[in-house]
Amino acid sequence: MAKMRIAVIGAGLMGHGIAQVFAVAGHDVTITDASAANLDTVKDRIAANLRELGEDESAVARVRPCNDLAEAVREAGYVVEAVSEDLTLKQKLFADIEPHVRRDTILASNTSVIPITSIMQGLAVRERALGTHWWNPPFLVPLVEVIETQWTSSDTVARTMRLHEAANKQPAHVKKDVPGFIGNRLQHALWREAISLVENGICDAETVDAVIKASFGRRLPVLGPLENADLVGTDLTLAIHNIVLPAIDSRPRPSPYLQKLVADGKLGFKSGEGFRKWTAGEQAALRAKVMQHLKSAERADA
Repeated sequence: MAKMRIAVIGAGLMGHGIAQVFAVAGHDVTITDASAANLDTVKDRIAANLRELGEDESAVARVRPCNDLAEAVREAGYVVEAVSEDLTLKQKLFADIEPHVRRDTILASNTSVIPITSIMQGLAVRERALGTHWWNPPFLVPLVEVIETQWTSSDTVARTMRLHEAANKQPAHVKKDVPGFIGNRLQHALWREAISLVENGICDAETVDAVIKASFGRRLPVLGPLENADLVGTDLTLAIHNIVLPAIDSRPRPSPYLQKLVADGKLGFKSGEGFRKWTAGEQAALRAKVMQHLKSAERADA
């Protein structure tokens, strides 16, 4: 795919990783942030990531921090916003961006929970706007969900899919703007039942995690749930569902057990206790284990 100017709005956790991916793919990237601290350190953070991954650090030279939003987006063919999950802030940003870009510039919002339709409804040219949901860390997790709204043109979707494919990402086309898109709907359906098992005294939190990691979790990188259903047979899948689904948690609201954890200040790593207790050493070890696993998967995919 032809190289273009990419503009990234937000230089924090997600933004700097997105900028890194596009720079490694050979694009010139401008990046801006309301926080001077984020902007001042963005190139150092990208260089550190590249160094740790054993990738060519010269890619960081293609990233140019800009203090001015209009300057950052003016020559861009693709703009992606990656600021905090605040609907009003995102709406204002796109209202400020639109007058400074070409009519054919694609405008994308990176969000995991806010409806893209709500973010983009005030634009003058809504057919060139969509959502992209990157997963953290952006430079290690391959998936990018590409979410169209009722206004998004097929050309905008196709161009966005090609852009991410060429950057060695795995774009997934989300054809309807629904809460949670695809990945988070699946993830939180699993979390709801995991919490319910603990809440109802069937097992403890450590056992839930152990069962998942030691059983179907082992197969998930190569065998998706619907592939598995076809593998065992849709008839067997139906028979199991007739027995199991009526017993699975289907409440449309968060679990009272989870609500009580939050009310009691048991916020997970933040407080040292959530579904289980965590020492500082255990937290660091788990974070390191996750990062090592993602790096190994990235090398295996290369």
